[in-house]
Amino acid sequence: MVTTGALIYGDVERHLRFNEEEHPVALQLGGSDPNDLARCAKLAQDWGYDEINLNCGCPSERVQRGSFGACLMQEPNLVADCCKAMLDSTSLDVTVKHRIGIDKIEDYGFVQNFVGTVFEAGVRTFIVHTRNAWLKGLSPKENREIPPLKREVAFALKKDFPEATIVINGEISDLNTAESLLENVDGVMMGRAAYKTPWVLSEVDSRLFEDNHPILSREEIIEVMTRYLEREAPKDVHTIRATAKAMIGLLTGLAGARFYRRTLSDPAAFEATGTQVLKTALASAGWAERLTDDRRDDDEF
Repeated sequence: MVTTGALIYGDVERHLRFNEEEHPVALQLGGSDPNDLARCAKLAQDWGYDEINLNCGCPSERVQRGSFGACLMQEPNLVADCCKAMLDSTSLDVTVKHRIGIDKIEDYGFVQNFVGTVFEAGVRTFIVHTRNAWLKGLSPKENREIPPLKREVAFALKKDFPEATIVINGEISDLNTAESLLENVDGVMMGRAAYKTPWVLSEVDSRLFEDNHPILSREEIIEVMTRYLEREAPKDVHTIRATAKAMIGLLTGLAGARFYRRTLSDPAAFEATGTQVLKTALASAGWAERLTDDRRDDDEF
């Protein structure tokens, strides 16, 4: 997510630069001023993004102080104005990510009215995290765990708005769950699972899209990402650390995963190995040179 203030007053290239391999790519914006959002949406289009998403789901107090995130669900007409401004200023799809309620508001009519109002403004895709957002008393992490999941709310939204694309989000950690949910909604968003256990996505294309292209091994992925680091690190000093963070869950559940994670969490490893840090981490797990019988024991194996 990027705030409108960061784009209007900050380093646009740092916030918006991405690589062609990332398409299709969406920019999530945080803001509540229609004019500012329209301006930032136009920037996103100029930079080649495929979609704009408005954040109406984040419950953190810092976000609330900026008057965006989940607190915007209390002002559906304002959200509608924001979305219309972005739709009018670009040719990009504008989507909204939101919760199903705020604090103790658990009436289905609340989220139904929110989606209906924003739908009338022209938005056709809604990404529904099927928990309430507690604006006071819970941290963002607790907001992802404590409010109960109510997936039936997303199912009801799909029935009430059949022309809308309803994407469900919240504690979806495996493809079996994703497949079962797709019987009732149009799409599934995997967030923390895709970050913590990225290998879970290796079969998405074959299972959900009937695309049976060869799947790269973990070793091959490390090779590809190392070439990426060699190409991109000279352009951005943050590339190595950011990529290591994104790759830290690649071996989750396998032998050596603890040693692999430890290397990718060690600043000294970045200093010592630079763009080769992923290969160094793989070697620390006992996976060097495609070893199959000498991988280090691990409590996750």
